[in-house]
This record gives sequence, C-alpha cells and structure tokens, in this order.
Amino acid sequence: MTVLYFLDLLGTLVFTISGTLAATNKQLDLFGAYFTGFITAIGGGTLRDVILGTTPVGWVSDTNYIFVITLGVILTFLFKSLIMGLRKTLFLFDTIGIGVFTIIGIEKSLSLHIHPLLAIIMGLFSAVMGGVIRDTLCNDIPLIFRKEIYATACVFGGILFVSLNHIGLSLAINQFLTISCIIIIRILCIRYKISLPVLKH
Repeated sequence: MTVLYFLDLLGTLVFTISGTLAATNKQLDLFGAYFTGFITAIGGGTLRDVILGTTPVGWVSDTNYIFVITLGVILTFLFKSLIMGLRKTLFLFDTIGIGVFTIIGIEKSLSLHIHPLLAIIMGLFSAVMGGVIRDTLCNDIPLIFRKEIYATACVFGGILFVSLNHIGLSLAINQFLTISCIIIIRILCIRYKISLPVLKH
C-alpha cells in the first residue's frame, strides 16, 4: 500500500463523512445518507473516468473504497456529535483529500497522454465534483461557487504538479510538494479570510 493510496482512502473516508453529515442535517433517511456519502466520496473520480473513457471506474475495481465508504457512514451515524466536535481535524483531512484527489486525477490523465491543461481540469473534477453533487442533492449552493478558496487551491496545486513534472522532478517529491501547496493555500485563505471577489448585481 503506497502512501498516496492510503491518503486516497483517507480522503474517501472524510468525503463520505462530509456527505453523510450533510444528509443527516437535511434529515434524510439511512439510504439517503448512505447515497449522499457515497456520491460525495466517488462522484468526482467517477465523472473523471467517464470523461476520460477509462473503465471500469476506480471504485468498481477496488472494493476497499466500498468498505471505507460504508465505514464512514456508520461512524457518522454512531458518533455524529463527536465528529461535529472535530471540525478542525476534518477540515485538515478534507484538505489533504482534495490535494490527493487532484494529483490522482492529473496523473491518470497524463498517463493517457491528455494535454496538461486538460489534465489539471480533470484533477480539479476529481477533487471537487463529489462535493458539488453533494451540495446539489442537499439543495445547497455548491461550496466551490461560494467565497471560500477551495477549487482555486486545487488549480494552483495542479499547475505546480504539471510544472514540476515537466522538468522531471521525482514523482514522490512532486506529490508531496503539490499536496503541501494545496493545504497551505487553503489554510492561509481560511486563516486570513482571503477569498475571490463576489459578483454583485
């Protein structure tokens, strides 16, 4: 098990918890909560693989993802109040998750000889589209369309990854630097309340 694979599973777990919490806040039943957690965790990667034409999609060929998603839903139902008290920890894991998902999306795209610019977009889709589907299902404005720096951090990280890959930097070092870049950008933006300008009518 590589570090990136472990972090991918960890990101899947946190995204599942995020989706399940959103569903319970909307008072959905167990199936609704499981479905929302499931689609939050695998939605971005599934959309990426469908666009790239790679089948079977990632989670279909690895049952560990189903086990992790199921675990995430169970943990949320059993320990919701405890989890709600760990928001800072979940925020950190969520940020690690979007960093890992961004890298995985870019790496998979580049391995299929996709143009680097489009690979960055695929990395972005991998990281944020699950959350977009979650928010849409819960009748909320998706997080990436609000003021918080979220998708932008993934884009900057993706540009860094593609640039370092182009000059031939070691993959492991590139992965570490890119994930760190995304984490630092998001934390700093939250800490200092940095956001993109809002369009006003």
